[in-house]
Amino acid sequence: MSNLNPPRRLLFGPGPSQVAPRVYEAMTKSIVGHLDPFFFEVYEDVRTGLRAVFGTQNSFVQVISGTGSAGMEASVANFVGPGQKLAVFVGGFFAGRIAEMGERHGATVVRFDMPLGEAATETQATEFLNRERPDVVAFVHAETSTGVLQDPLAITRPAHAIGALTISDCVTSIGALPINVNAAGIDVAFGCTQKGLSCPPGLSPITLSDAAVEHLRARTKPSSVWYMDLKLLLEYYEGAHRYHHTAPITSFYALREGLALVCEEGVQNRFDRHVRMHQEFVRRIEAAGFRMFVTDPARRITTINAIHVPDGVDPVKSRKALVDKYGIDIGGGYASLANKIFRVGLMGPLATMENVDMLVDAMVECIQ
Repeated sequence: MSNLNPPRRLLFGPGPSQVAPRVYEAMTKSIVGHLDPFFFEVYEDVRTGLRAVFGTQNSFVQVISGTGSAGMEASVANFVGPGQKLAVFVGGFFAGRIAEMGERHGATVVRFDMPLGEAATETQATEFLNRERPDVVAFVHAETSTGVLQDPLAITRPAHAIGALTISDCVTSIGALPINVNAAGIDVAFGCTQKGLSCPPGLSPITLSDAAVEHLRARTKPSSVWYMDLKLLLEYYEGAHRYHHTAPITSFYALREGLALVCEEGVQNRFDRHVRMHQEFVRRIEAAGFRMFVTDPARRITTINAIHVPDGVDPVKSRKALVDKYGIDIGGGYASLANKIFRVGLMGPLATMENVDMLVDAMVECIQ
């Protein structure tokens, strides 16, 4: 076999995002065993950093060995099951995935479907939840497939008013946008490492409110997915460190270093930087004649910009031209939005004025 030599890309898509050299370097460090005391020291550093980016002091902050979809599966498997009703606010592809998981775990799933590009209002959520009276309510904080940012309180306030637990997909927001889990009324929040945290994919941070922990400990029937059983994971990561699975040690090294970079910059400073670069990108791209897919600026994700494909433009050829000429990788649309939008990520190391200048110039040249 020849030497591995992947092409160099500038990852301006919706994820994975660009990884900092310091994070790559951390992954070259010596591996220790998954029960070694040093690994659990690393794990505690990770938990401390995750509290900062989740905006929480929850005691339950853990990491699932798996991508963001594993965090989604863990959230559903541990809190949703037969005999329960799950309400899902669906405004894109990934909220639809939560609904599908709920059905597979035997729950009665009811959906509040929103037009693509829009978010739910508190009035809409209140009316829907008062009518359906679900046990659990799920939504996506930042919907990767559309670029829409959902106000959590618009859903969590009416959900808690009827005694429901809330689950939020924070895959696209963690590390780049404020979540403020407790103030936002989120009981179960899960994320990923390969977007706003600018680490390689492979881990899914998760945090639970005290109410969610009480619900978890009160379960008499185990989770339907052994690998995602949060009770078992607690026995591994906390307390007796009872073996559960072989944790991906190098991925934890990477996450620790990625979180260190976030904290050194300052969490709020990082959020503010992403806002500034998003605003500058939108200003420049609209001045060039492009139209944003999400019309309400307050509902746009600052790190993933959804842009209409201009009339007469072949999006596949345009994206290929960006890769071939500049090594720039941007995303296309999913499902019903396929070939209708571009999804442009500005996250982590690439969210700088210099990169915005370069990216906009390249898009103007290649998208035609």
